Amino acid sequence: MRAAHVRTPSAADPVGALLVGDLAVPQTPPGWVEVDVRAGALNMHDLWTLRGIGTTGHDGPRVIGSDAAGVAAGREVIVYPVLPTAPDGRTVPHATLLPDAGHGVLAERIVVPAAHLVAKPAGLSWAEAASLPTAWLTAYRMLFTRAAVGPGRTVLVQGAGGGVATAAISLAVAAGATVMVTSRSAAKRERALALGAAVALDVGARTPELADIVVETVGAVTFDHSTRCTRAGGTIVVCGGTSGFTAELDLPRLFAREISVHGATMGTLDEFEALVGFVDTHRIRPVVDSVVDLADIRTQAGRMLAGTAFGKLCVSLT
Repeated sequence: MRAAHVRTPSAADPVGALLVGDLAVPQTPPGWVEVDVRAGALNMHDLWTLRGIGTTGHDGPRVIGSDAAGVAAGREVIVYPVLPTAPDGRTVPHATLLPDAGHGVLAERIVVPAAHLVAKPAGLSWAEAASLPTAWLTAYRMLFTRAAVGPGRTVLVQGAGGGVATAAISLAVAAGATVMVTSRSAAKRERALALGAAVALDVGARTPELADIVVETVGAVTFDHSTRCTRAGGTIVVCGGTSGFTAELDLPRLFAREISVHGATMGTLDEFEALVGFVDTHRIRPVVDSVVDLADIRTQAGRMLAGTAFGKLCVSLT
């Protein structure tokens, strides 16, 4: 089977470390099922793997990828990307991503636990469906579980364009919130407005009002701005730091406004099922930047590294 994999990670050249070639079809453990993958998507986590972060203890080729949609026993499905530690598979918010446990999904055929399959909404393309498991699940948990988004709430999304950020815009708008976004790119600001954002600003610009909820994926460059833009009693939810993982905190503003700061990453199987149902009910179409054949996945990895994409970078395996 064709698979995107890494043999020798490279911190200096992660894109060059990405290989596509034939690997053996994995064995199917008891309670697991085979999935014929139709589409997958890349995440920053894949670049970390290509750089060698978190790859200790794995010898030989390692298939990358956490996001996949395909066919299992005649059913069109989306794969839940986390291996929980609880027996029921539902009570642990996050444990281990499939590729970190040696079960990457950017391959023509994969094996996953049978309970990890969620029915694919008929209205989504394969690439749109494959966009949901990682970035969209994280955005859903940030907004609905950690911050209680809803009508009348104002949401600020930092760094419009990334997978989590574009997901957060669409989900917050569908939930009835007013959405503000920031981006250094005028083109990305325009696209965010087309998704339903009410306000699109340059990074660091003054917002017309303070936000109830700030979705923070950028980190070092924007965190002070996030704090300044949060209203009294508001919430900042952090899921990453594309500009750096160390940020200064304005402690007086945090305690004077009683701002809550929450971390979030991925979500439970229950949350994933709720996300897919929410997307289907509200007829949301996940933003796909582009789709290439698996053979051209290095193009997508390069675009992710450069930060030029708007939405998910997907691959086709049909």
